[in-house]
Amino acid sequence: MTETLVDRTSTRPGETYPSLSSRGRRPWFGPLLRRLHFYAGILVGPFILVAATSGALYALTPALEQVVYDHELHAPATDASVPLDEQVEIAQTHIGEGAALTAVRPAPGAGDTTRVMFAQDGLGPSESRAVFVDPGTGEVRGDLVTYGSSGALPLRAWVSDLHRSLHLGDPGRLYSELAASWLGIVATAGLVLWINRLRASRRAARSARPKARRTGYRRVLSWHTTVGAVVVLGALFLSATGITWSQHGGANVGELRTSLGWLTPSVSTSLADDAPDAGDGHAGHGGAPGADLEASDAAAFGAVLAVAQQVNVNTGEVEIKPPAGPGTAWVVQETKSSFPTEGDSVAIDETTMQVVDRADVADFPLAAKLSTWGVDLHMGLLFGLANQLVLFVLALGIGSMVVLGYLMWWKRRPTREPQGLGGPPPARGALRGAPWWGVVAVAAGAVAVGWFLPLVGYTLVAFLVVDLLAGMARARRERSPV
Repeated sequence: MTETLVDRTSTRPGETYPSLSSRGRRPWFGPLLRRLHFYAGILVGPFILVAATSGALYALTPALEQVVYDHELHAPATDASVPLDEQVEIAQTHIGEGAALTAVRPAPGAGDTTRVMFAQDGLGPSESRAVFVDPGTGEVRGDLVTYGSSGALPLRAWVSDLHRSLHLGDPGRLYSELAASWLGIVATAGLVLWINRLRASRRAARSARPKARRTGYRRVLSWHTTVGAVVVLGALFLSATGITWSQHGGANVGELRTSLGWLTPSVSTSLADDAPDAGDGHAGHGGAPGADLEASDAAAFGAVLAVAQQVNVNTGEVEIKPPAGPGTAWVVQETKSSFPTEGDSVAIDETTMQVVDRADVADFPLAAKLSTWGVDLHMGLLFGLANQLVLFVLALGIGSMVVLGYLMWWKRRPTREPQGLGGPPPARGALRGAPWWGVVAVAAGAVAVGWFLPLVGYTLVAFLVVDLLAGMARARRERSPV
């Protein structure tokens, strides 16, 4: 039944759809999605495959860090304890002149080390130099460069940059934006096509399972359909959250969040009465944190942490930031991303040890919570190892979808034509039978998506040009004498 319905809406290579079927207006939306799914899968597939492969590798790096950097991250558990302020001074002595203390992450538990972070010339954007101190003995266990708010160590930072930009800088980020943007579109088109097949089939349950008895193209199609049905929701999630990191689409997402008031609240660090409203996690943190920190002030880390623990800091995974400059407060923030209710922060005036501002996750708007949780899920941080394993399997599933798609394309190639490199695209002309409102809706949707996600707009135009040139070449071959 399914195959019969599909055959009614398809034509031979090179032909167009008839204007009407025997039962009235012919289907147009399904064939249009099928053609879009085909071209996007063929032309953008390599970018999605690279992003999925590198993403699968990245999902494992938080666990790999614990093994590769075991000496730096862990120390023998002992009953002895060196005060936090003394640990900071040991790290300052180790690193010497020319570095500014920016933050301290006390040992979160027994057997862990304290991380003392510094800003220094020669480091890249968002990079810090971290000194790892044994909280039991004061021994310096390591000295590494870390990246970002998650404190990624060199291995994870290298894989992250591979996933984000292929180590090509800003130009390389275009690849990941292209992959993230089109992944959601391809997945949505595939989902609608699959639902149409289920609706038309009397054996809906069997349509969602691979057909081992089939051979060739039909067998590959059944696996493509099955894997797609399993990973489609995860693919849509990764696409939506991945766009937030992109250059062009991400900027539009940021503007949309600002206009809708979906920014994540943060504490204000200004000690002035006319303190500016905190923005999206960056207020009060401009300049060079710790650049004006005097040696005597380094002894305040323990006291500031003690105050924060009496207010809203109730987890061992915290980060303490000294004042960014004169007239600003200290900040203590929970960094435990493995549980969705952690992330509270508090600003403290060192001179009075009074709280000047606080931000509690429980009071965040729902949109801000969902945004934070989405980013943490995408990075494999929200639920620890379980989150990372799910991401790993999901990324492998998305990558296999691309491979199966290319295998389908190859198996549908015209074997009797030596020049045929792959299968022909679904027939053009789907919009010719669409109602006027359908044409307007498709055009408006394409313009809206292209404006919000510029790389989708550019590549969509490229698809149309490629399709037009391919059609002209085919027509020329058909007109040429044999």
